[in-house]
Amino acid sequence: MSDQRFEKAQFAAWVGIIGNIALAVMKGIVGWLSGSKALLADAANSASDVAGSAAVLIGLKAAKRPPDEDHPYGHGKAESVSAVIVSVLLLLVGLEIGYNSVKSIFGGVGEAPKEFALVAIGISIVVKEFLFQYNFRLGKKLSSHALIASAWDHRTDVMSSVAVLIGVGGAVLGGYTNQPMLFYLDPVAGLFVAFLVLRMGYKLVKGSIHTTIDHVLHQEETEELLETALRVKGVIAVNDLRAREHGHYVIVDIKISVNPKITVIEGHDIGKSVKHQLLTKFSHVSDVFVHVNPYDPGYPYKDVDSEHPDFPTLLH
Repeated sequence: MSDQRFEKAQFAAWVGIIGNIALAVMKGIVGWLSGSKALLADAANSASDVAGSAAVLIGLKAAKRPPDEDHPYGHGKAESVSAVIVSVLLLLVGLEIGYNSVKSIFGGVGEAPKEFALVAIGISIVVKEFLFQYNFRLGKKLSSHALIASAWDHRTDVMSSVAVLIGVGGAVLGGYTNQPMLFYLDPVAGLFVAFLVLRMGYKLVKGSIHTTIDHVLHQEETEELLETALRVKGVIAVNDLRAREHGHYVIVDIKISVNPKITVIEGHDIGKSVKHQLLTKFSHVSDVFVHVNPYDPGYPYKDVDSEHPDFPTLLH
């Protein structure tokens, strides 16, 4: 399943790279020939997406590597790191687009862009919406933060291209109606593109950092894990269960209580059964660490320390 996941995610990253290269070249050439500042800004945005998709691809390859001595929990967080890189690239491109748009507005706009710029913008909207739908659905299916971040990057591009379409269309209309003030809609659209890119970049940076740092699943997200462990024969109680995200998978730490009069081997076998059930039933669970405690009906209400002041409690 891991190999299939990587192959699907890798293919999506390559689709994004090829698509963004084609769009960046097309919009760059058409933007230059038509004299559209907004379309050139959109081309720069697509060019940044090439680097973003490459970062996703590198992150996916790193995340596929098996655990080693330095990374015993695997390399799953590499995907989250690549998502951070995509987000930071968005912020940098947004600042650059905004700067160039403001510069054009204050420098003055003497003529409207050529009409054929609208065709390039229309193609960009269609392609980008397809890339968003493809990456978002696949990212959800594979639980890939990097692919989801890349998908929202594509959706931002759709919104920015719509803004460019309105701006360029208004400027072209200004040329037909001899209204020079409408020429400024072109760089204003570029400024709006910058705002959208910066806004999405900020949201993705915030979300990516949250997933990169150890994040423990909330109680409602671990209830099914808890119920599965309790159904294992020999488990009397679950004292504690913590599941933390590690990239696209989850690592579970669980403390169970068993009959205190059984042998160590029997307790060990019960722990192995709990681990097997959680790994088998939940595909997103990568590893399970089970701590076996002797069942104490008075725990955690009675004062264990007062009864055994010279010894640490076995329930820890």
